Amino acid sequence: MRNKVVSSSLIFLVLFLGIGSIAFFTSGPRERVIPRVSANPIKTVEPNIQIIRQSERSITSYWGLGTWIDSYDIDPTYVNTPTVTPEDVASMADSGIRTIYMQAARSDSRANWPITDPWILTEFLLAAHERDIEVVAWYLPKWNSGTEDIERLSALSEFEVLGHSFDGLALDIEWNNDGLEGRERSLRLIDLSYELRERAGSDPLGAIVMPPVLTSEINPDFWPDFPWKEIAPIYDVWMPMSYWSFRTEEHADPYYYSGESIRLLRSYLEDPEAKIHGIGGIGLDDGTSLPDPGEPLARIEDLQAFVNSLIDTGSIGGSIYDWATTGEHSRQQLADLFAAL
Repeated sequence: MRNKVVSSSLIFLVLFLGIGSIAFFTSGPRERVIPRVSANPIKTVEPNIQIIRQSERSITSYWGLGTWIDSYDIDPTYVNTPTVTPEDVASMADSGIRTIYMQAARSDSRANWPITDPWILTEFLLAAHERDIEVVAWYLPKWNSGTEDIERLSALSEFEVLGHSFDGLALDIEWNNDGLEGRERSLRLIDLSYELRERAGSDPLGAIVMPPVLTSEINPDFWPDFPWKEIAPIYDVWMPMSYWSFRTEEHADPYYYSGESIRLLRSYLEDPEAKIHGIGGIGLDDGTSLPDPGEPLARIEDLQAFVNSLIDTGSIGGSIYDWATTGEHSRQQLADLFAAL
């Protein structure tokens, strides 16, 4: 894990005011106050700001246990009361979280910035890096014909405050109410992916993808002829969203749904060694009070099977989407399972 320590001395202006004396004289019934003030010269401390910048981005950001937060968890632009705040990062650290996957930009008419409010991002980055937790920014494209998607992604890649920047960048590749035919969306995905690679240079890129079981078995018409081979050279880590909680029959089995999606994914990429970070969920219900995501939650009893699917496929990491809908007991059990790997 990269060391992300920022040592900075804030600028202090020290004012030393010596009050020499204040004499009060009383004469009869009348009082006369004669102030006498003396002051030493003002002293200043020259600023000495030291920033230890992060090392190069690494694929290790995707290793081990992660968690997810999205705009509707953290940003008052979209929700009246955020369900996840920077103060929750301490609990994430206690739960063994190694990486936070944060939706750090959103294509939305309500967005005031190319990225999420920079103050919010800064608070999360500082809190996470203080606890040796990495932060990977992710973005769901709108698949517009203009430059909005690439400009938002570039803004995330370049965001930096006090030497802190995101430890990685991932593209959320899925349908987004875009009204496009599958082939046109595929072409835009290919173009965006190559432009993103050009701008990101050698930085590792993550691809958050639909589980191939969904696109091959459950609903082949959802995104027909998905361009796995065309984008295979672009991305370094693949993150299938194997959400079994609202599936039926064998697809509701976390071991099968996650494991089979990973196997199919490597087959479509024609790369048996492709690096996988599996995503499960949605959420984990363990009887504790949780926000209602509007769809069924996975159960704490599913955890062992999900983790086994990652072990048996040689995945480099795993996570549950998302933090807000994962119960406290589930968080601890997930931490214990990953600690035993």
